[in-house]
Amino acid sequence: MFPTPKPIISEALPLLNSPHRIPPLGFGVYQSHGSKCVASCLKAFSTGYRLVDTAQYYGNEAQVGHAVRESGLARSDIFITSKILSPGEDVDATYARIEASVRKLDSRKEGGYVDLFLIHSPNGGSASRKLMWLALERAKSLGKVHDIGVSNYGIGHIEEMREYATTWPPVVNQIELHPWCQQRETVAFCTAHNIVIEAYCPLVRNQKAGDATLVGIAAAKGKSPGQVLLRWSLQKGWVPLPKSDSPVRIEENADIFSFKLSREEMAALDGLDRGRSGAIVQAVTNEI
Repeated sequence: MFPTPKPIISEALPLLNSPHRIPPLGFGVYQSHGSKCVASCLKAFSTGYRLVDTAQYYGNEAQVGHAVRESGLARSDIFITSKILSPGEDVDATYARIEASVRKLDSRKEGGYVDLFLIHSPNGGSASRKLMWLALERAKSLGKVHDIGVSNYGIGHIEEMREYATTWPPVVNQIELHPWCQQRETVAFCTAHNIVIEAYCPLVRNQKAGDATLVGIAAAKGKSPGQVLLRWSLQKGWVPLPKSDSPVRIEENADIFSFKLSREEMAALDGLDRGRSGAIVQAVTNEI
């Protein structure tokens, strides 16, 4: 337990048709496991992060929940996101999977909840997508989840939801976003429908740290290439989700609110877009 730090920034973003708000910067825990995951989350909380992003697929929900309990922070001060990748055989079985995640992340006997639960991927097919969404709607109606959204969804997947969704549009779409993969058509659609955009792989897994344009801007700002990438994402109005198990990097990635990129610097980074070929994980498919 440690002295309660102030959040990195208090200006959280509103979620559509929800009383809740989402912090503007998240902490990702993909491929972080065991005691290392707990330690990294605690470091993130002590640095001032208030959003932690996990998933059933990551296999570390219990560790994230442990860190939340150890942090000394009020549960209401931490925004927890998780994701479901595949459904059970029906809505009941799928809901049970979601409820199991909630118990791992917030183990209180009464009132445990997850702030945001997403469908991790549309790749399982239409029937799978429908089952997971209906189960998430049930979890929301029962107070197990505050808000529900999607990840890796293209325009067609979100439009398809109108056929069966009571809650539409999803409050969040989490997709791969960085200067080399900007997914502009999907971003424009989400913005038009007030869907908050979360950016995963905002640091491009350090694969572009030597890019001449990026390095030049970083040098001019006296910041690291990673800080410039995260600042670019913030100024786009997205919620970037950097991940690291390095205490130094965790702090560095949070130090992005004391400078701004100029219009010219933003345009230079915008010019690096390579469309679908720039993705390192998955560009969305807009037509289904």
